Amino acid sequence: MNDRLSILALDFLMLSLLSVGGAATLLPEMHRNLVEVHGWMRSEQFAQLYALAQAAPGPNVLVVSALGWQVAGVAGAIVSTLCMIVPSCILMFCADRFLASSRGQSLREILDNGLAPIAAGLLGSAGVLLARTADINTIALILTIAAALISWRTRLHPLWMIALGAALGAVGWV
Repeated sequence: MNDRLSILALDFLMLSLLSVGGAATLLPEMHRNLVEVHGWMRSEQFAQLYALAQAAPGPNVLVVSALGWQVAGVAGAIVSTLCMIVPSCILMFCADRFLASSRGQSLREILDNGLAPIAAGLLGSAGVLLARTADINTIALILTIAAALISWRTRLHPLWMIALGAALGAVGWV
C-alpha cells in the first residue's frame, strides 16, 4: 500500500504543475497513469468515478479524491488531493504576485491569451477520452454526439440530456 501511495503522490504532484484549466483537463493523463500504466482500475471504473465526482456538489477536483480513494482508500484520497492542490496553489500564488506587479502586467495578457487555447484543447481531449470509455454501442455514440452538438448550439440545460440518457438506459437502449 505504501508503494501505491508513493506512486500516487508522485503522479499527482507532477500533474498538479501541468493543470492549465483545472483538474478536468488532466483526465487523459490521469487515465493513462491509473488505467494503462499502473493497471489500478479499468476504464469503466475511471469513467464511473468521474461521473460520481461530477454529480457530487463541490469543485471539479473531487475526481482526484475519488480516484485516489479507489486506488488506496482514504489515505489515497487524501494524498492524491493534497498532491494535486498544494503545488499548483503555491505556483499560482507566486505567479499572481509577480503578474500583479508592474513588471508582470504585460506578461499577464500574453499568458491569458496563450493558455486559453491550451486549456480548451486539454478539456476537449478529456471529453473524447470519457466519450470513448462510455460509448459502448452505436446508440450511446449517437447520444454523445447529439448531446455535444446540442450543448454547443443551444442553451438547453445539460440536465435534460442527462435525463434523456438515463431514461434510455432505464429502458435498456443504452
